[in-house]
Amino acid sequence: MSNLIIMGIMTTLITSLMLMIVSLISKKTFIDREKSSPFECGFDPASSARLPFSLHFFLIAVIFLIFDVEITLLFPLIMSMKMSSLSMYMIVLMIFIIILLMGLFHEWSQGALKWTS
Repeated sequence: MSNLIIMGIMTTLITSLMLMIVSLISKKTFIDREKSSPFECGFDPASSARLPFSLHFFLIAVIFLIFDVEITLLFPLIMSMKMSSLSMYMIVLMIFIIILLMGLFHEWSQGALKWTS
C-alpha cells in the first residue's frame, strides 16, 4: 500500500515538474495586428477570413456521436447473454433500446434533426 502511495506522489511530482519546465521554456508569442491578419499583399482583407460555422451541423455530429457510443454499449450485452437468463437479458435490452428511442424522439420533437429550417 505504501509503495502505491509513493508511486502516486512521484508521478504527481514528475508531472508537475515537467509542466513547469515546459511552461518556462515554451515559445512566447505576442499578438500583433499585422502578423495575425491574413496575407493579401499588404492590403486590408476585402472580406472576413473566417467562414461562418454551422451550429446545426455541429449538433447533428454530436447527436451522431452520442448514439454511436450508445450502440457500442450494446455489444457487451451479447456477451452477457451467456451469463444471464433470456428473460432478464431481454428486459435489460428493451429498457436500453427504449431509452435510446426516447432520446431520438426527443431530438426529433425539438427539431434538431431538421436539416433545413
